[in-house]
Amino acid sequence: MPVVSPYARLASSAPASTHPLRRPSALRVVPTPPAPAVEAAPPAPPVERPSLSRREVEVLLAWLAAESKAEAAAALYITASTVNTHLTRIRAKYTAVGRPARSKANLFARAIQDGYTRLDEW
Repeated sequence: MPVVSPYARLASSAPASTHPLRRPSALRVVPTPPAPAVEAAPPAPPVERPSLSRREVEVLLAWLAAESKAEAAAALYITASTVNTHLTRIRAKYTAVGRPARSKANLFARAIQDGYTRLDEW
């Protein structure tokens, strides 16, 4: 005996015009309400960028490339204490504009965001 799908039997048992799901009266078109108007979000305020001096940027980039403050100091012919002073002032400037940078990774991210360096340079 051939195997017949229950769906095939259902379809063959009633003509298409009398099947309850195929009758036009069984299909109701329900109008969809219009979508509510969505207002655009206000533009984000521009990110404030601290004004770092050329020397601060130079020290920051040297320190980011170095393994330590002493190594950065040696490359710039200054003391490690001077590097530390510059970094303290840079961090204070970022905190003043609401973008604190407490770690070396944070300062690296800020340097990229503010255009002092590019990722492809590293």
